[in-house]
Amino acid sequence: MAAIDLSAAPFHLEDGAQAWVQETLTSLSPRDKLAQLFILLSRDAPEAALDSLRAFKPAGITRIYSSNLSAEIGLINDANSVGPVPMLVSADLEGSRMSLPFGTEVPNPLALAAIDDVETTSAIATIMAEEAHAVGLNWSFTPLLDINAAWRSAIVSTRSFGSDVDLIERHALAEISAFQASGVAATVKHWPGEGFDDRDQHLVTTVNPLSVEEWEDKFGRLYRAAIDAGVMSVMSAHIAFPAYVLANDPDAGSEAYRPAVLSSLLNQQLLREKLGFNGLIVTDATPMAGFGDWGPRSEIIPQSIIAGCDLILFSDDPTADLMHLVAAVADGRLSQERVDEAVTRVLALKAALGLHKTDREPLEPISAQLTLARLSSKEVAKAAHDKVPTLVKDTANLLPLTVEKHKRVLIFSTGAVQPFAPVPLPLSLPDLLREQGFEITEYTPDMQVNIKDFDLVLYLLAEETLLTRQRIFLNWRELTGNVFGAMKRYWHDVPVLMVSLGYPFYLHDAPRVKTYVNAYASNEDMQQAVLDCLLGKKPFLGKSPVDPFCGSDQAKY
Repeated sequence: MAAIDLSAAPFHLEDGAQAWVQETLTSLSPRDKLAQLFILLSRDAPEAALDSLRAFKPAGITRIYSSNLSAEIGLINDANSVGPVPMLVSADLEGSRMSLPFGTEVPNPLALAAIDDVETTSAIATIMAEEAHAVGLNWSFTPLLDINAAWRSAIVSTRSFGSDVDLIERHALAEISAFQASGVAATVKHWPGEGFDDRDQHLVTTVNPLSVEEWEDKFGRLYRAAIDAGVMSVMSAHIAFPAYVLANDPDAGSEAYRPAVLSSLLNQQLLREKLGFNGLIVTDATPMAGFGDWGPRSEIIPQSIIAGCDLILFSDDPTADLMHLVAAVADGRLSQERVDEAVTRVLALKAALGLHKTDREPLEPISAQLTLARLSSKEVAKAAHDKVPTLVKDTANLLPLTVEKHKRVLIFSTGAVQPFAPVPLPLSLPDLLREQGFEITEYTPDMQVNIKDFDLVLYLLAEETLLTRQRIFLNWRELTGNVFGAMKRYWHDVPVLMVSLGYPFYLHDAPRVKTYVNAYASNEDMQQAVLDCLLGKKPFLGKSPVDPFCGSDQAKY
């Protein structure tokens, strides 16, 4: 087995913890070693979820929490005793709609980038990590090091810290430090770098199109900085980096487009050898089409480990995937040495998080509730939300809104569109405006609009980063319900305001809107912050972390 220095970064294990890793590795059966290469998605009710864990004994789970805090804490406590090794419990701590159901509402990364205050990002990350740790989470698949360059991308969009490498670096490092200081391992993703391809890995293997030199100036810099900062894990994604492959093999052909998750060249040579990463490499979710594009699971599940990944993220059929590993070991494709190396890093991450300690106290619902209910956390988060709304333009001098000038308001809205919600969720902004004395009419497709009946037309758009959407754009037909409504524009007859509570690039589809606001997130606190800014109660303090004009002067006027 290749020597792994467990005393070095990022694990920094003392002699006792190193001994636990080696003793545990030796004690595991061949079957249990292979099971330690899986993180499973857990969304069943606690009792059923526990039965699944007893049967499989994975390295850990990504838990989709219900709103029953006591039951969830009971599950995590019980899960640590069902297998030979305590569990990693992971989540995507990204803020806004990607938050714990019982946690403090916090801004998402693009909103934090609009504030561009490292102390605020650190404070928000600390809140997320402390609350996560209180309910049993010990690993987050964040922060993103992706660069919001291809503005049509629906999958990067509001999850990144924007398009400026300097800004991304300082905020990502702040989040890494805050997470890991609070006992939650951080993960940087999506290796080797997303954001220059406007497609979605959930649907296709995407491509990092940069030259090796360009990559070094951007993603190379970001990953080196994260590694130097001691980040514990890297997520190897369904992203190809053809320039690097072709630099090593000019005749690579289609192999130049092999995703990193299946590439020894990108994981072992570039990430481990050249960048010096000694931590754990986890795959991105393996049910994604960007992974499945490359072959049957009987081949690509073993190949992900062979190529240098230490953990397999998610499986629709864990037993079948385990058998694929068994077969690969049996026929020699996957060496026992490589299995032991991967399991060693899995165990090292657990030890670095203190999961090997026998004197760990079980989680307590009351203690967790106290952490989740901290008034100070809510105050910090509210102060952060207040700094986010960004006035991109107001060439009509429309703002602030007043009941005297804009009493009768017609609202067109998509509702809050989310990846896992079957239908959009209603926004609270219309009711918040009603409470201020505005007369609100919410548009429906059967409505005959007489524009003389209104003093303001308000477009409320709320699409944060979406999975499997491929691209986000202003879908006028969906917004208005029919072809003829899609072609109507009211801004010559009545004041018009467009507010995005998510995707920041709608001006590409509505360049003639004279007043436009970006807020990057659609959670309740952000909607209140937007209202306060629209009414002039609070100033617009946000600064755009991306180019909302999409490289064109058309929308600036």
